[in-house]
Amino acid sequence: MWESIILTVAATAGNNIGKILQKKGTIILPPFSFKLKVIRAYASNKTWLIGFLMDIFGALLMLRALSLAPVSVIQPVSGCGLAILSIFSHFYLKEVMNFVDWVGITLAGFGTIGVGAGGEEQEAVALSIFHIPSLAFVVFILFILLNGWLRIYKRQRREQEMVEYDVVEEIIYGLESGILFGVSSVISKMGFLFLEQGFHKLLVPLCLMISVCCSGTGFYYQTHGLKHGRAIIVSTCAAVASILTGVLAGMLALGERLPSAPKARLALLLGWLLIIMGVILLVGSTRLVRFFTCSSRSSKKSNLDKNYGS
Repeated sequence: MWESIILTVAATAGNNIGKILQKKGTIILPPFSFKLKVIRAYASNKTWLIGFLMDIFGALLMLRALSLAPVSVIQPVSGCGLAILSIFSHFYLKEVMNFVDWVGITLAGFGTIGVGAGGEEQEAVALSIFHIPSLAFVVFILFILLNGWLRIYKRQRREQEMVEYDVVEEIIYGLESGILFGVSSVISKMGFLFLEQGFHKLLVPLCLMISVCCSGTGFYYQTHGLKHGRAIIVSTCAAVASILTGVLAGMLALGERLPSAPKARLALLLGWLLIIMGVILLVGSTRLVRFFTCSSRSSKKSNLDKNYGS
């Protein structure tokens, strides 16, 4: 179990750090296109190339981790990628981190230990090929409901001539992207389980292709939400929805279950909770610090006014 957790942490580190390096490398590069001159410019940029290779390597490690452990263990641990990204940004990019950031990183770290201590190897449950369309149907219904909700709020915003996005719209985009990220992991795991249970080998690349499509669509929704809405709302909803979807879909579609031992079950549940809390704190740290700073200033000002008045 610990092997798969270490692989997951390494995979999320590779994905997140790789994306940061790619972003840093593109500062001096032209917009990407399939022209030979542009491709050569990207390939010759050391920072971008290292980031790209780390991103690919992280994806391969994640696939390996999914082949070894339940999705209900892997998906929550992947939330620690934000903690690793924060540490990397602090030491490599020299970004300043506040107290709330460190608390979030600590909670995510303890949560990972809890998941590792509570997770256990599980016997493979017999799968049916119809699990894929049934899972797709559930996701389809969810998206109909969420998009219906989104259309209602968009119409209300137009009627009220509001320019800024409503918080509900930000939440919906975050939920949609997070659900797709979670489903992507479950579909990948399905492919490996089909192979273990003697299904046709073509199901593995088919599941991986569906998984890539889910991730790509998830990035589309997340990017759309980040472009028009507040990053704190979209990112938090995406991270939490991804973890919860991975856990629930893993249990319902793949037959994964909680550990039988009470202590292990408690450690796993506590680990999930700590990781979710850590992710929320990391995403909202700047706003939280600003809120507490303003609150302390206003309280000091009111105390000074009282003292002056007396």
